[in-house]
Order: sequence, then structure tokens, then C-alpha cells
Amino acid sequence: MAAQPAAAATPHLPALGDASALSLAQERRLGDEIARSLFRSPDYLDDPLLHDYLQTIWQPLMQAAQRRGDVSPELAERFAWELLLSRDRSVNAFALPGGYLGLHLGLLAISTSADEIAAVLAHELAHVSQRHIARLFERRQQQTPWVIGAMILGALAANASRNADVASAAVMGGQALALQGQLNFSRDMEREADRVGLGIMTEAGFDGRGFVTLFDKLQAAARLNDGGSFPYLRTHPMTAERSADMQARLYELEPLRQAQSPIPAPVHALMAARARVLSETGSDRLQALAATLRPAAGAPATPAVGRAPGPEELGRLYAATLAAARLREPALALQGLRQLQAHEPADPATQEQLRWLHLELLLLLPPQALPLAQQQALNDLLAAALQSERRAALLLAAQASLQHGPELQRLAIARLQARTSLHPGDALAWQTLAGLHLAQQQPVRAARAEAEARLAQLDAPGALERLRAARQLGQTAGAVDHIEQSIIDARLRHVEERVREQALPIR
Repeated sequence: MAAQPAAAATPHLPALGDASALSLAQERRLGDEIARSLFRSPDYLDDPLLHDYLQTIWQPLMQAAQRRGDVSPELAERFAWELLLSRDRSVNAFALPGGYLGLHLGLLAISTSADEIAAVLAHELAHVSQRHIARLFERRQQQTPWVIGAMILGALAANASRNADVASAAVMGGQALALQGQLNFSRDMEREADRVGLGIMTEAGFDGRGFVTLFDKLQAAARLNDGGSFPYLRTHPMTAERSADMQARLYELEPLRQAQSPIPAPVHALMAARARVLSETGSDRLQALAATLRPAAGAPATPAVGRAPGPEELGRLYAATLAAARLREPALALQGLRQLQAHEPADPATQEQLRWLHLELLLLLPPQALPLAQQQALNDLLAAALQSERRAALLLAAQASLQHGPELQRLAIARLQARTSLHPGDALAWQTLAGLHLAQQQPVRAARAEAEARLAQLDAPGALERLRAARQLGQTAGAVDHIEQSIIDARLRHVEERVREQALPIR
């Protein structure tokens, strides 16, 4: 592809008036612009179950970082501190300016404990809390921040070529490609992130050995066959010096080690299996996962109930069951669910994950394919989920209500309105609410909810377009809802200001 001028290649990046070190406001603004491009990527994923699970790891890490003083009150308030999930199968994680962190499904899929994911997130959190990105700017003051921002997008696009928007920002010619290597953190920064990250994760109750076990696993796999699947190792090389330093720090922490991880091993196994399935886009791989539910010739259709499976076996069954449901094979999916339920896991967290898998299966499978008992189970699960305080349960139930009557939809609308009032940045909740309003023949409210979803993903121009559409729909409706129109007018003024702010250069 021919090189293009930098200005033409970075239409969504801010123009910065100063190439000096980034202030907190500048770094947040740059991070917002990069995140806005990532939100538009087809690889961006907001899976409610994985989101809730990762938050059980991320929130204790953030709280520990604040208790330790690694994240100051000002930094906690000014930065986004948001975790973005990509369905990319490569093993990668990254820190972005302004408190955004990224995690690929491929990394979650190969992990064997919550401690390993905590180690990765704590390490990336430390890069942000120690202002390593701003320090890179200090060292390269001859390069304007928007150039480095485009280079960050380019580096991400190299591992997500399907994202046309991010890829277009990366087309800056040979100079940018040659400079991308300069964005890697220095060895001193990596050691500092190791030290701070280890302190954060152990303070949060996770086992520090997760750091070493994950890197050992990645290095062993990469030595056998990299093929570009392990970009995390290229940007975070685990040198012998770093490994020895981590081992020494772990030895010092031995007396303080937690007896048990705060997250049950079976729960992590289920979520790693879920990541494995959701990262697959081809039916062949899903068929291979689902095929493990089919017993070999002469084998029983279900395992003996008395045998308690380990986390690995539970994960295999979960992946096979979800894969069968995504392939719309009801008999096979329900068979897998029965096998999972027959094991009767002891801990409540694992039981809850299996309940939501049950609900998800009933949503994915054709209603006419469900036995009468499963239809009744769906009604019971919906009633419980709509009253749940868990985001995943509420969103699953709200999406399910679209296939049911208006009474259930109205209840889902009320619950989602309560959630969005407390969490206005929840884009998926707004988008689900928009679908419910459309089902209830409320196009004005649907358009406003769509606008809020766009705004939650930092797309102020898109939000403005939907709000203007909502106002137009309201004015042409038979009976004008003056309260709704006043809300739209107020939101229009707010979003117009956001659009103007995004167009200004960062000073």
C-alpha cells in the first residue's frame, strides 16, 4: 500500500499544539481518541459474562493500587480506567494513554488461573500508574503526540487487520513503521511495572506466582510455534534478569501468600473456555469443540454422576456446550448442559455461571426446538435474571425479553433505565434499551438511547446525529411528548459541546 500523508491517515486523532510531555488531560484526550477507534472495530467485544468476570479481577486491583498510593486520587478521577476486550485470538494485552487497557480473548483462553490474568492486568495498570506513556513522550519530544498516537493505532492494527478504521490510521509510510519499535517500554520501565504490578496483585489477594507461570507458558509455546500468535512476548520480553528478579521478589513474599485465590478455579476455567469459543469465527473450529460432546462408540452418553470433574474438564464441557449452541444444535447443546449440571459444582459462583449459560443456551436455540420443560425453565430464569443486580444477568434477560410479550419487555425497560441512570457509560445497556423501545413502538426513545450508546463509546458526532433524528421523530409524531423533547434538547446542548471539544487541539 502506498504511503499517504500523515494528516490524511489520522482523521480521528487530535491535533496537539505542543510536543512536550503529556499532562493528565492531554494523555486522557489522546487515549479517548484511540479508544474511540477501537470501539468501532469489529473485533471489539462487550460480552456481559466475560465483562463481569474480568471486573471481579480488575476492581480489586484498582482498589489495591489506590490503597498503596500507586494511583493517586487525581489520577483515579482523571483517567478512564476502562478495560477493552478484543475477540482477537492472538495472545496479547496492552496499556493505552489515559487509563485504557486492552486484553485479547486469546490471552484469556490460554490462561489457567485468575492469578495469571491478574498478573497481566496489574502489570499494565502499573505502566499507566507510573506514567510510562508520558515518559516516552518526554524522551521523544521531536515527535508530536498525534504521530505517536497514530503509531499506537498502527501497532494495534498489525494484530487486528480486519479493523479498517484503525488500519487506515496506521498508513503513514515507512517512517512510522520504522518508529513503531521505539514505542516499546524500556527495560527499566518493564522492571518497574513488574515490581509495582506484583505489589498491586498481592495486595489485592492474588498469588504472585501467576506472573511467572503465565510467562513461562507463553515462552514455551512461542519457542515451539510462534507464527505471530504471541505479540505480548515481543512487546514485553521476559529476560532472564527480569525472571530472576521476579523470583526473588516472590521468595520475599512467600510468608504473605494467600492460601487460596479469591476467584474459584472452576469459574476461571469456565470463562477461559468461553473466551476460546467467542474468539472462533469459523464453523469448523466450533464443530471441533462441540464434537467432544458426542460419545465414542460404546461409551455412555453422560459421565458417571459420582465423578467430580476438575476445572479443566468443566471448561471442556462448557466450551463444547456453548459451541453447540452457537451452531444451533439444540440436542447437543442441551446434552452438554445436562452433563455440566449433573456434576453439581459446590461453590455458588460456579453454579451462577452455569445458570447464565443455561439462559444463554435457551436464547441461542430456536424456541420450537425446546422441550416444554426447558421453556418453563426459561421463564423461571428470566424472572430471576430481571431482578438480579448482576449486569450480565440483567442484559441477558433483557435481550431475551425481545422474544417474549410486552409485559416482560416493559419490566426489562424499567430495569435498564435504572441501570443506565447509575451507569450512563454502559453502551451495551443503552443499545439493548434502544431495541426494547423499538419493540414497544417508541422510536423517539429508541433513537435517544442509541445516541447515549454512541456517546458512551466516545462517538460524539454519532450521538449528535441520533439525537437530531430523535428530535425530528418527536416533532413529527402524532402526539408530542414534551418531557421527552425537553430531555432531548438538553442532551443536544451537551453533545454539541462535546463535539466542539473534540475538534479543539489539545493545549
